[in-house]
Amino acid sequence: MENTNESFYKELDNGIVLKIKAVPNSSKNEICGILDDALKVKIKAPAVENKANEELVKYFSKLLKLPKSFVVLKAGGTSKLKTLYIENCTIDKIKQVCVNI
Repeated sequence: MENTNESFYKELDNGIVLKIKAVPNSSKNEICGILDDALKVKIKAPAVENKANEELVKYFSKLLKLPKSFVVLKAGGTSKLKTLYIENCTIDKIKQVCVNI
């Protein structure tokens, strides 16, 4: 699943925007790698009543040791393809905590 195309993210002055391909109902929360220009992320929570979205935000805030308020779901609330904005974050910081990208 290795992909050298890094179009799954866009760094901004004060944070980063990530394209996420969410896989709800997984056995554990985990970043799997890059798939079709998006970061594939397994999420334990089911895709009902916003639970998977909330779990996704919680997972990234915990992984990056940032407050939950710094991680915002910008688009894709009802889709598997999501856009996540993470304040005070860079791609280098994400690569430090994730060996799969």
